[in-house]
Amino acid sequence: MVELPSLQLDAVFHALGDHTRRHMLSDLAGGERTVGQLARPFDISLAGASKHIKALERAGLVLRDVRGRTHHCRLAPAALAAAHQWLSAYERFWTERLEVLERLLREEDAIKTSNIKGDRK
Repeated sequence: MVELPSLQLDAVFHALGDHTRRHMLSDLAGGERTVGQLARPFDISLAGASKHIKALERAGLVLRDVRGRTHHCRLAPAALAAAHQWLSAYERFWTERLEVLERLLREEDAIKTSNIKGDRK
C-alpha cells in the first residue's frame, strides 16, 4: 500500500476540493496540456490557471515542464492512487454497514410476510 505523509494527503484533498482543479485533472487524464489549454474552459487568466496548477503540483498530482515560454502539464497519478487507497478503507466500512442494513431489512420483510400469511389462515 502506498502511504502518503499526512501533509501531502491534506494537499491532495485540498486540491481535489476545487471544481476547476478537478476539471483540469480530468483534462490531463487525456494527456499532456499547456497552461493555456487548461485555462481555456474557464473565465480565468493564465496567472489564475497557474495558481490552480501550483496547488495541483504541491499535492503531487501534476508535473509541469517548461519548454521555451510554454508550460506543459501532465498528470502524476501516484498521489491520486494513494488518496484512493485511503478512501477505500471507508468504502469497505460503508459497504459492510450497508450489507448489515440490507440483511436486517430482508429479515424484517420476511417476518412481516410470515405474519401476513399467518393472519390469512
